[in-house]
Amino acid sequence: MKRYVFGALGAAALCYSIVPTYGGKLLHRLRRPEPDNTLYLTFDDGPDPVYTPQLLDLLAKYGIRASFFVVAQSAKQYPGLIARMKREGHLVGLHSLRHKNGMLQLPVSACRDFERAACIMQQLGAPAFYYRAPWGHWNIASLAELYSYGMKPVLWDIMAQDWRGDTTAEEIARKLRKRTCGGSIICLHDGRGKNDAPARTIAALRDVLPDWLDAGFRFDTVDHYGH
Repeated sequence: MKRYVFGALGAAALCYSIVPTYGGKLLHRLRRPEPDNTLYLTFDDGPDPVYTPQLLDLLAKYGIRASFFVVAQSAKQYPGLIARMKREGHLVGLHSLRHKNGMLQLPVSACRDFERAACIMQQLGAPAFYYRAPWGHWNIASLAELYSYGMKPVLWDIMAQDWRGDTTAEEIARKLRKRTCGGSIICLHDGRGKNDAPARTIAALRDVLPDWLDAGFRFDTVDHYGH
């Protein structure tokens, strides 16, 4: 009897989140457009009152537009940063209400949180049309919600593990140089992270951005990805 119960629970988990999560990642790889000289910088987990302004200053210095996937509750706390993102030409997407793992959320909770997050973004004058799930973990409920709101899911091609508390700016810069190629969606973080991790992300970008620009790369927001 226990074997059947565990089997049923495993099948439910497989259908609810595992298949949507890893199926989505596979589809992203299969649909990736031909490489070109465009890079798509994206930032998760903000806005942060200390680090996001520093990052925006750095991007403005080089005239770079990026995509910010914001946590709705943080966005509600710092509406001025959302307004600045929009004013400076960045894309503002959604990164959930409170950064909960979609694999661990019940359908009712996932739907309620998604609706509240979408409402917050609407009230801020920044309705989201692009959504990135925390850790890239989807579930059937969150997918149904995002499509009902006319949003598109967004994943990534490159990470540099910049959220870790034991990494250095030099290590982040090295990973970015080694892993990035034309057409890449690069996932970094301007909020959360351990031991002031976003500060090291910004330091790494100060090092890497001039080299990317000298190499002929241009930057764009994810709404132009594949166009």
